[in-house]
Amino acid sequence: MSTEENPAAAPRSLAEALRGRDDVSLAALLRSRPDLITPVPTDLTQLATRAGTRASVVRALERLDRFTLQTAQALAVASDPATYDELLGLMAGDDGDPAVSAALPHALGTLRAQALVWGGDDRLRLVRTARELLAPSPQHPSPTGLGPTVREAGAGISPGRIQEILATAGLPSTHDSVSALNALAGLFDDPERMSALLDQAPSESVEVLERLVWGPPYGQVTADPAPRLRWLLDRGLLLPTAPGTVVLPREVALRLRAGRAHRTTEPVPPPVEASAAHRPQMVDATAAGQAYTALATVEELLKDWHEGGPAVLRAGGLSVRDLKRTAVALDVPEPVAAFWVELAYAAGLLASDGEADERYAATPAYDEWRERPAGERWARLATAWLAATRTPGLVGERDAKDRTLSALGPGLDRSAAPEVRHRVLALLAGLPEGAAPDAGSLLARLRWERPPRADRTGGGAPSPYARRAPAQPAEGTRGVAARTGGPGAPEYPADGASGAGGEDDLRSRLARWTLAEAEMLGVTGRGALSSHGRALIGAPPAPRHADTRTEPAGPGDKLPVHHRQTPVPPALSPAEQATAAAAAGRLLDPLLPEPLDHVLLQADLTAVAPGPLERPLADMLGVLADVESKGGATVYRFTPASVRRALDAGQSAADLHAFLAAHSRTPVPQPLAYLIDDVARRHGHLRVGAASSYVRCDDDAVLNEILADRRAAGLGLRRLAPTVLAARTDPAALLEGLRAMGFAPAAESAEGDVLIARADAYRTPPRTPPEPVPDGPPVPDDTLLAAAIRAVRAGDLASTAPRRPVAGAADTAPGELPRTTAAETLAGLQAAVLTNDTLWIGYVNAEGGASQRVIAPIRVEGGFVTAYDHTADEVRTYPLHRITGVAEIAE
Repeated sequence: MSTEENPAAAPRSLAEALRGRDDVSLAALLRSRPDLITPVPTDLTQLATRAGTRASVVRALERLDRFTLQTAQALAVASDPATYDELLGLMAGDDGDPAVSAALPHALGTLRAQALVWGGDDRLRLVRTARELLAPSPQHPSPTGLGPTVREAGAGISPGRIQEILATAGLPSTHDSVSALNALAGLFDDPERMSALLDQAPSESVEVLERLVWGPPYGQVTADPAPRLRWLLDRGLLLPTAPGTVVLPREVALRLRAGRAHRTTEPVPPPVEASAAHRPQMVDATAAGQAYTALATVEELLKDWHEGGPAVLRAGGLSVRDLKRTAVALDVPEPVAAFWVELAYAAGLLASDGEADERYAATPAYDEWRERPAGERWARLATAWLAATRTPGLVGERDAKDRTLSALGPGLDRSAAPEVRHRVLALLAGLPEGAAPDAGSLLARLRWERPPRADRTGGGAPSPYARRAPAQPAEGTRGVAARTGGPGAPEYPADGASGAGGEDDLRSRLARWTLAEAEMLGVTGRGALSSHGRALIGAPPAPRHADTRTEPAGPGDKLPVHHRQTPVPPALSPAEQATAAAAAGRLLDPLLPEPLDHVLLQADLTAVAPGPLERPLADMLGVLADVESKGGATVYRFTPASVRRALDAGQSAADLHAFLAAHSRTPVPQPLAYLIDDVARRHGHLRVGAASSYVRCDDDAVLNEILADRRAAGLGLRRLAPTVLAARTDPAALLEGLRAMGFAPAAESAEGDVLIARADAYRTPPRTPPEPVPDGPPVPDDTLLAAAIRAVRAGDLASTAPRRPVAGAADTAPGELPRTTAAETLAGLQAAVLTNDTLWIGYVNAEGGASQRVIAPIRVEGGFVTAYDHTADEVRTYPLHRITGVAEIAE
């Protein structure tokens, strides 16, 4: 039976409306508004109260799409309560809009599901806090551009003036101001009489109304208004609200707008247009190439920091100079270098070492990551990118305290980043396979799903005549001007806002950064979502487009958008995301190039790697030679310093010759063989140890040459024996000094053995990846939701069940704890044990927190009662001295 047939069944409050919901509906509410469950409310009355708090309502409104928000704004200017037909008229206008009529039930259902609207279709009520935030007032302009009602605007007008307005408008006089304002509102609400009145208006007066009709509805007049304004004022079409200020009443504006609350309603989300089409195979191949480059770039970055990377700034993060050096080393622009550094940090591959001289270095997880298959390594990077709240695009900008935001430093977290990244990729997944999106249409869709703050807070659609009113009104003919609102600045939703429109602008920038970062990471190829990128977000296979072209379209070649876009996949849970990432890695693996086991040696002391190399070969070649250029093929150059580096790592000349012969498809060039032999012949001829340090050499002539060299003056050398020199400097400095003089010394241990300087990397202690900064409370899982709903239901039963007091107990008002003496409490509990009755008790815990519970006593002994607690859905034991009283549950 509907509430229209049975008015007594209509809920009288939001709590009653929530009480009539089933568990599935309550779970949907708590899932969409997780702040309502932190902490779990004791009953449905407390849940309703929490759902009506300002912070919670603002948060819920900010997550509505444009049309649902417009529906809430229309309810804020409708009657309280309003009927569905009234709401439909405000949204669709007098002429009706089929698209609005079709979309309105869903929007209204969303508002009901989120507890922003309650009541049946005959008595729709917007929660009070939402009405206060969205209803128009001089301090809070409405996004609809409407002003106050006739009754609100005319409350301060003198009774005599109101009667004059009635007479001029052709209405009979009344005995009081209330009935007079009601009569005037009735005139404006009547289409026929209102049309007749406007037909009499001078054209100049109609022009004034047109300036104000779509908002802002306020204007200024002089003490002696022009005739066109006087005509409007005398008939109540403009009403004074303050000296020199007038307003267009809401009823008049709605009649001039043909009943519409908004100039433009958007019941259907704008489609994401496809700007270009590519063959899916080309998209996957391009994305795989980018994915391989991403893996190589991260490895190159961390290899460059093997022995300890840049120092950590005192305030945290990389210095500008270190970021520039990193960009040069990676051969990328600085913003791109910041992205790779932040990506490695988010994946847990990079962190600070925590030492006194704090530096950045790879973590132990990096060594494990390097040993995994390429697909798994990419999936880890992509998953970390999707979930990270750190935003590399902000690097180099300034924070609220005018401090520069640095890579790896504080202040880069933006809680909206994961949501925007997922939404962008999800919308790409709705396009045909191989289709690249038009960025403008993508941003328009995102703005519809999360309207900019200006659309939520006020001002309405700007009139072409709208301008801010001057401080002093113009004289005579310029006696009215539209302005951006009444006195005072809008307050909603200043909570947490960093500035007008700042967060909205950030969301657009996040979307653009997502498109660029997804391309660099290999999630997309040529702007289109790849097959492994689609698997990464758990999207179904893409629809095939009717266009069967095999060549990519040009940048301006747009695809038709008559296709039906696939549903946008929802966000994944952590377990689902791990499964999706593994699937994406498996799809990517066959697309990556197979590692090679050979290089091509050339006579100019270079080696060409025509593709990715197997890890042992790449590691050894990275020690033996320096990378000269990168690209499709990597060019390595052999130098005396690089060969000496390999010898320092424990290789002999024979080992190097054998290595090159085994891994080169071309013969080892003679110049390279000579270079290795020449460096090896001199390597280790000098020995450096600790004296503080010493140099020993079997050839005393070499030692004489060192002592005679001016460049050795800073080393503090002196002869200890014909074949030994002592130095004041440490062994490392002595090694560097001798190498700078052109010698090739080798370090030795205390036992006299040559120390092998292997390329063992410096690692930080074990580190966990940075935790994303959540955007509010986390969404509860199904287990928590079920337990919370069970607790709320039981608490609501305890607070609302009819009670029959135990004999001698004091009467209790609704919501108060029962009060009985200790003897009466004990007697009531013992009787309930015998009769298996259910009791309502008041209980005070050890912290002094009072609560009410519904229990079924099992036994009473030793000063304790053991009972099944319906509120907690478990058996518990309570001390008798903490029970304030008992009452029986009425039949």
